[in-house]
Formats: sequence, C-alpha cells, structure tokens
Amino acid sequence: MKTQATLAAAILAGSISVNVSADTMPGKGVTVQAIQSPIAEETFQTMLVNEALKELGYDVQPIQEVDYSAGYTSIANGDATYMAVNWYPLHNAMYANAGGDDVFFRQGHYISGAAQGYLIDKKTAEAHDIDNIEDFKKPEIAAIFDTDGDGKADLTGCQAGWGCEGVIEHQLDAFDLRDTVTHKQGQYAAIISDTITRYRDGDPIFYYTWTPYWVSGILVPGKDVVWLEVPFSSNPNGADTELPNGKNYGFEINSERIVANKDWAEANPAAAKLFEIMTLSVNDVSAENMQIRNGEDSQRDIQAHTRAWIDSHRDTFDGWLEQARAAAN
Repeated sequence: MKTQATLAAAILAGSISVNVSADTMPGKGVTVQAIQSPIAEETFQTMLVNEALKELGYDVQPIQEVDYSAGYTSIANGDATYMAVNWYPLHNAMYANAGGDDVFFRQGHYISGAAQGYLIDKKTAEAHDIDNIEDFKKPEIAAIFDTDGDGKADLTGCQAGWGCEGVIEHQLDAFDLRDTVTHKQGQYAAIISDTITRYRDGDPIFYYTWTPYWVSGILVPGKDVVWLEVPFSSNPNGADTELPNGKNYGFEINSERIVANKDWAEANPAAAKLFEIMTLSVNDVSAENMQIRNGEDSQRDIQAHTRAWIDSHRDTFDGWLEQARAAAN
C-alpha cells in the first residue's frame, strides 16, 4: 500500500509539474518568425514583442527584414508569424491588398500618437511668414529652399515603398505644387542626415518626417523647426486630417499595430492576447531611436536597449505575460 501511495503521489506531482509548465509556458514547442522593414529604428519594438514571446515559451527565430508590402504577403501566406509595425491607417491599402481581416489578426494599438508631416526651419519660417505648404506655390518662397539650382524647393521626402511617398505625391498634385516643389527621394537616413547638415550650416531646410523617430530629437519642433499646415485635407484614402484643435498637417495621426497570421493567432491564444494588449510609448521609442542615431545601432546594442526597457518596466511587462497566460487556459 505504501508503495502504491508513493507511486500515486509521484504521478500526481509529475502531473502538477506538467500543468504548471503548460500554464507558464503556453508557447512551448511553437515557432515564431517576426518580420519588420529594414528601418533599424523599428527593431526595438519588434524585439520587445519577441522577448515577451520567449518568456511565454515560444521558439522565437531571428527577425527577418523585408519591405512592407512583401511583409504583409508573407504573413498572409503563413511564411512569417507577425510584424509589429503595421502603420495604421497609412498601410491600409497594403493590408487590404494582402487579404485584410480575412487573413490577419489585428487587435489593439501597440504605439499610438504617431505624427507625420512637413517641416521647415524656424528661422526661415519667421523671416518669411511661412506656415502653410501652400506658401510654396509662390516661386520666391520655393526658391529659398532650392538646393540644386533649378529654382524649385527641394523637399527631403519619403523613401519609396513606405506608403508616405504616395501621400506626398498625391498632395503635390492636390495643392498645385508640381511647378515649384521637387520631391527628393532616396535612402531616408542618408537624405535626412544631409538635411540636418544643411541646417547646421545655417541653410533653410524643408523636409518630411514622422514620430516616433530620432529626427525630432535633433530638429526639435517649436525650437529649431516648425510644422507646416496644409490648405485642406487631401490624401489617397480620402480621410479628413484636421485635428481637434483645428490644425491640419496633411496626415492622419497613426498607430503602429501588431499584425499576425490569423490562423496562427487563433491557434495560439496566449500570443494573440499579448499582441492585443501590449502598448509602448512614442516617447520611449523616440528615446531608443536617439541611441541608435548616436551610434548604438548594432543588433546587440538594440537588444540591450530592449532588456533595459524591460528591467525598468518589469511590472508592466509581467502584467502582459500574466494576461497572456490566462488567455491560454
């Protein structure tokens, strides 16, 4: 009887151990493949999701970099698991073209309050009373921002394939700026660095940017540069871009959302709950992006930034894990 009781106790103890493991590691044995754009400044938010998935037991593979459009297709087809940088509503067309809600899981808003728009240096804005991109219809205003000698303003613009280039191209037509503004495109980090150099040399600058990103930590809106309004709302999706305060900068306020393969998310409720509830401050992302700008740009550096964020927000991070584990039961 004693032997049987001991055996029963051992079996029970083993069962409890397995259940505890299943409760705390619901992703054990499940592979996750995260993807992101080649923009280094989007790595931090992806790594943070990966770290949470690892603590849930998932087998997280190294991040793969792809262009946005290809990324949506890859997730829809099940070749990748998720991306943490679905710009909403900027990427709505790419999202819909790849299958939309029929193939994707998307709940919650990971990073909210991301602004975009056109800026110029404050000194020139005040000297020439420029506060609206419509002012660039005047040849004498456009010529101030000419960098190549053709008399037209040179706008440091959006990299092809990001989505923002379509809005800019649409607005150059809508605001009748084709004759006076040239949309300069290229590798964004390089062309914005040239723009910052011109600013430091005392030259006028005219550029597009967004938040969260490190640019606004160097060219500080209200101090070094000013946002330009647009004459009226006009963008490819027909949205009204006027803000509650009456200002209109031509772009909707965006969120970065986590998008996952729908079938995978339904089979992994812990991860799905995590994707839904994680939130990250725009300011935290911008601060990390500034570290990248200052030379801490290797994968090891960004991983260290991610671990440091977790260490300083451990209660929040553990709260996400608790909710995710509860969703698996």
